[in-house]
Amino acid sequence: MAERIVNLGLIGGGLMGRELASAAARWVHLGDTGVRPRLVHVCDVSPAALAWYERLADAPRRSSDWRAVLDDPEVDAVYIAVPHNLHAELYQAALDAGKHLLGEKPFGIDLDANDTIMHAIAAHPDLLVRCSSEMPFFPGGQEVWRWLSAGRFGRPIEVRSLFLHSSDLDPEKPINWKRRAQTNGAYGCLGDLGMHALHLPLRAGWAPLNVHAVLGDIVTERPDADGNLVPCDTPDNAILLCRAEHEGDEFALRIETKRIAPGHGNTWTIEIDGTAGSIAFTTKHPKTLRTMRYSPGARQSWELTDLGSQSAYPSITGAIFEFGFSDAIQQMWAAFLDELAHGKEGMRQPFGCVTPGEAAFTHDLFTAALRANAERTVERVERRYPL
Repeated sequence: MAERIVNLGLIGGGLMGRELASAAARWVHLGDTGVRPRLVHVCDVSPAALAWYERLADAPRRSSDWRAVLDDPEVDAVYIAVPHNLHAELYQAALDAGKHLLGEKPFGIDLDANDTIMHAIAAHPDLLVRCSSEMPFFPGGQEVWRWLSAGRFGRPIEVRSLFLHSSDLDPEKPINWKRRAQTNGAYGCLGDLGMHALHLPLRAGWAPLNVHAVLGDIVTERPDADGNLVPCDTPDNAILLCRAEHEGDEFALRIETKRIAPGHGNTWTIEIDGTAGSIAFTTKHPKTLRTMRYSPGARQSWELTDLGSQSAYPSITGAIFEFGFSDAIQQMWAAFLDELAHGKEGMRQPFGCVTPGEAAFTHDLFTAALRANAERTVERVERRYPL
């Protein structure tokens, strides 16, 4: 079968933009997906960031104005990886330009910005729009999703989903846009990291009904580029204790996102306790899946399974070898392009990227969490859009 070529434009050529370029350059690593990306145009305001793309064998056009990417008739779809305060303007402009969109979380700096994006999506139903979230494409994440889909947990007792890192433990780490409310938003670490922790719970239909939140603004000042201390005015850490529901039964859902979690480099953890079975996976031990099957009266013991490299889409890597972050990025892009080329029903496998409705719900939750933290209350989460 002939492959469909999707020409990609990139707005924001930094860390995640380079990951996209790498994933596209080694697409041969995957099996037959029926679709192939081609990076044709990159925009960034930094000349140094743009210079990196000269390394590619098929170097894309390079611009310093994002409008050039959206005006490029060769571009079919765009990936936009820019600070949160730019999401509403650029996402809407991309859709108005007729481009399919994979956007970075959280789809707007706040509730109003997210509404702007959601209205733009509704105005362009012919375009595919998805949100970036790669961690569930780890083999362990896929195993958890298949286990959830099969209902092997019985009745949920408690679900814990965490995304933790520790680089901000260093008070001398220079400030960047993610540590400023003006560019990152009042959500702080929730807007930056929350989608990682919520992707699988929301896909399972476990949208929190209410939330009690403890947000920590731990390092309140950081040095700027000149070494002057400036306000670091976003929450570093967040712990959300929520009630969720499964088939009429309520259970505890705990969400944690932390930039100051001592000892963690970049750790995603999902743990589900159920009356019939339990499962746990963490990227801190990416080759290990823990499962427990419960039989009344029998001994309770965890079973450890050694995971290999295979995720949602088969690759050339042998199943016994290791999987990593760059592989998860490529798998996420395969899911996006698969759905773009073949439609939801024609995808090679059923696990898709985060939908706009799922991204929008994170705003509902995070807005309620800000109120709950400020007022020391439990706040109801009002859902604006279907998941």
